[in-house]
Amino acid sequence: MAEENNWSEEEVAEIQERILTALETVIDPELGIDVVNLGLIYEVDLAKDGFCTVKMTLTTMGCPLADVLTQNIYDALKDVPEITGTEVKLVWYPAWTTDRMSRYARIALGIR
Repeated sequence: MAEENNWSEEEVAEIQERILTALETVIDPELGIDVVNLGLIYEVDLAKDGFCTVKMTLTTMGCPLADVLTQNIYDALKDVPEITGTEVKLVWYPAWTTDRMSRYARIALGIR
């Protein structure tokens, strides 16, 4: 059994912030915007043993960049020392829409 960490609430919040910052380095090559601001990240769960599960979606079901984006997420999260392992799960519900995009992404892509 993996060793469990006794992180305080503040430490967990700080680790989760670093996870999101790391995920913001993962850029969708077609749109030039990171997966967080595009609203593709639905959930990030950090277990007590440091295992991180990322639930994400893609802009379209047949997106040819699924493998690239997934690998880039694994690579980005390797830089967060508290993470002992990562799993990326692609989910399709709720369906992604431009409503999930941040204000930054909307401005960058010219969407109102």
